[in-house]
Amino acid sequence: MTVPAPGSPAAGSPTPGSPTAGSPTAGSPAAVQPAAVQPAAVQPAAVQPTAGKPLSGLRVVEVATYVAGPLGGMTLAQLGAEVIRVDPQGGAVDYTRWPLAASGTSLYWTGLNKGKRSLVADFRSTEGQEVVTRLVAGSGPGGGIVLTNAGRPWLSYEALSTVRPDLIHLRIEGHYDGTPAVDYTVNAGLGFPLVTGPEGHAEPVNQVLPAWDIACGLYAAIAILGAERRRRMTGAGQRLTLALGDVALAAAGNLGLLAEAEVNRVDRPRTGNHVYGSFGRDFATRDGGRVMVVALTARHWADLLAMTGLQAPAAALAGALGADFSAEADRYTYRHALAGLLQHWFDGQDLDAVRKALAATSVLWSVYRSFREVTEAGEVRANPMMGVIDQPGIGRYLAPGSPVNAGEPAAREPVRAPLLGEHTADILRADLGLSDDQIRDLHERGVVGSA
Repeated sequence: MTVPAPGSPAAGSPTPGSPTAGSPTAGSPAAVQPAAVQPAAVQPAAVQPTAGKPLSGLRVVEVATYVAGPLGGMTLAQLGAEVIRVDPQGGAVDYTRWPLAASGTSLYWTGLNKGKRSLVADFRSTEGQEVVTRLVAGSGPGGGIVLTNAGRPWLSYEALSTVRPDLIHLRIEGHYDGTPAVDYTVNAGLGFPLVTGPEGHAEPVNQVLPAWDIACGLYAAIAILGAERRRRMTGAGQRLTLALGDVALAAAGNLGLLAEAEVNRVDRPRTGNHVYGSFGRDFATRDGGRVMVVALTARHWADLLAMTGLQAPAAALAGALGADFSAEADRYTYRHALAGLLQHWFDGQDLDAVRKALAATSVLWSVYRSFREVTEAGEVRANPMMGVIDQPGIGRYLAPGSPVNAGEPAAREPVRAPLLGEHTADILRADLGLSDDQIRDLHERGVVGSA
């Protein structure tokens, strides 16, 4: 049985006046007549306000899990796009991923889905697939954009482009050849864990930050915007693939890490908390604090010596070694000796005194803090990107809006994540044109779900 067309009791009947992309046959998941798009009368609180934002009018259907896809969608939503996250019944595999609030609500899921609309459909049924297909097909001139990391045939570019010829379809993959991967496996295969960690450490050290997922999500947003601009200029859609492994490989190449290994025939050693190729390291203070200090330039270095009163000892050390510490390469080469000299000064200072001294210089620095300390920091709470949201299942807490500052503070305010299926009925009614009786029938038969 097919999803009923709007205003018609007969299942599979085409919508009067709707586009006929490719003259599809009713009843096929990839060939359902798209419905005319109608704006919702009331915008639920969980929807990102779009008025005046650069991507207002853009609509993205996101069927993705974990970090990269959802981050790409949220990035677009925070810039004004309407992003509809589509999940299977009960939520996708990331719906309950840690960390969790005391209620069991995923802080991870809500963090990556702020400002989106949520629709739940049965991915295993033909009717559930048709709901998503029609949503893509009939989403207006700014729609027809799909962001996914799912490999379902009915969600593929080949299937969806038959009902939306100008489709923009971006699929995130593990590797360029289609084999699966996650951030941790990609990172392991690139060499980063073997240069991370203390000097002399023998085992690989994984990084906590999913750097490649984050970069992949941002690349995804950029790629979609590029394809959308192309479509506005030519009318043509585009099939895009983005491999997590390629994002990481490109970063390693662009930073010179691969060239260093190939051209110089060396493996970069572990340097602990030292900054490779320059002078930077963490220093402990007398009262147990710890601060990261970086002197990239000659001015930074001169200010650091003036602050610590170590100009004469540093000059004597340079003379004995035949070094020039105003040169970045020499500061790195003799980093251990210089760090030992500086640590002696830090040993005699409390953290507050170090803060004040460093603040009066050009030196780059920061105190090490825990995540909890970050949430309590005054300058973090005063940051115009940050705001307090009231998330069902969690309560009120500090959350970021868009990092992009276009001079409009209200445009950066964070918007809570939707409840799973919170907008299902609204989307079926306003966007697909279904009647209340038709929506009720789909709910009762488990084709769709609501919060």
